[in-house]
Amino acid sequence: MPVVELNGIHVNYEEHGDPAGAPILLTHAFAASLQMWNPQFEALSAYRVIGWDMRGHGGTDSPPSQEQYTEKLTIEDMASLLRHLGISRAVVGGLSLGGYLSLEFQLAHPEMVRALILCNTGPGYRKDEARAGWNDFSIGYAKRFEERGLDGLGRGIEIDATKRYQRSAQGLAFAGRGILTQRDAKVMEHLERIDVPTLIVLGADDERYKAGGEYMAAKIPNARKAVIEQAGHAVNLYQPAQFNEAVLAFLRDNGI
Repeated sequence: MPVVELNGIHVNYEEHGDPAGAPILLTHAFAASLQMWNPQFEALSAYRVIGWDMRGHGGTDSPPSQEQYTEKLTIEDMASLLRHLGISRAVVGGLSLGGYLSLEFQLAHPEMVRALILCNTGPGYRKDEARAGWNDFSIGYAKRFEERGLDGLGRGIEIDATKRYQRSAQGLAFAGRGILTQRDAKVMEHLERIDVPTLIVLGADDERYKAGGEYMAAKIPNARKAVIEQAGHAVNLYQPAQFNEAVLAFLRDNGI
């Protein structure tokens, strides 16, 4: 797997598919790694598909201080990786935290986004109380890694598929406190200004993200919603064939 130094850390990534195809950047969920996209790498082989590990995860470095884990730094890691690969504009997508970071990326670098694929994710919180509840959950997740090491990963189809690639419980804890937590409503307030085709994929059995997905589908112009039956949070792993079909149809219908 290639590793490149970007923004002071070594970032692990993989490229799959046709090098001449339209580029797609996929970002994994919190406490997962790029390998959660393995079922998509082959199915999307007509495209140039890039999976990567965010800081603190998988084969990417885990910097030693909390200050090195922020949304802003992670977004710049994404931009720097695309520039390193000579890509000026890509389809940008992700699951859960990876989907939220894709929205953050579109807000920070709209000129680099051709389309969005948002999988079982949400746009953040408008009310401080709701955001505080999410942050309590995120910090609790971080504490699990500090107290239990990598045993704090718990269970989940995306965790089970990628846990052997994790190297640093402290990196995951830092990421939980600094990247998974949220600070404002800027993403939610930006939804109506998103001007690229957007696919919102929902696993029918994932209740936590259903309301957020429905909200985005209503607010984002030119958004398409795909509900995958018999699928939980990691919708791309529960029903890879149906997920891949939805993504390919979206790309095809938008001339990508």
